[in-house]
Amino acid sequence: MTRLIQENNMLKKQENEIMNFHGTTILAVRHKDKIAVAGDGQVTLNNMVVKHTAKKVRRIYNDTIIVGFAGATADALNLSERLEGKLERYNGNLTRSAVELAKDWRTDKYLRRLEALMIAVDNTRIFLISGNGDVIEPDEGFIGIGSGGIGAQAAAAALIKHSNLSAREIVEESMKIASSLCVYTNDKITIEEL
Repeated sequence: MTRLIQENNMLKKQENEIMNFHGTTILAVRHKDKIAVAGDGQVTLNNMVVKHTAKKVRRIYNDTIIVGFAGATADALNLSERLEGKLERYNGNLTRSAVELAKDWRTDKYLRRLEALMIAVDNTRIFLISGNGDVIEPDEGFIGIGSGGIGAQAAAAALIKHSNLSAREIVEESMKIASSLCVYTNDKITIEEL
């Protein structure tokens, strides 16, 4: 019986390794009264690139909200749909919708198993909604997530401080830098702007 359990656990582990998707970089920047969100296009399965042009950033709620997601694709899309439902319920109030989604995420057994991070922005605010059910609004007006997120965020910080670039130009250049540093990030960048 013990051997059967061990074999079953080994099969589950192999199954998880087989379907282990890596990498994504999402960056959101608020600068000069504009907000831009960028995402790379690479989807990686273990050590193989399976797609170069995935769209990980999209507009929701009558094109007034932009979301970018990192993590398991199905989980991220599920969260995006749930956020859009909250936006419908709370008349487009992103702050309230993000908090209500995070509450659901913490208390719902199914949602707690979702493996994704999401950045959601409107005209004035940027939120990180985490798998722990946290809603974080960055102090600096920019945030990066995913495997190349820290590199993109560092590049954005420098460009905001030392250039006259627009929000769109900052996310584009920062994502190019991240793609040159992170093997799970490519330069096929999608940008949405408010």
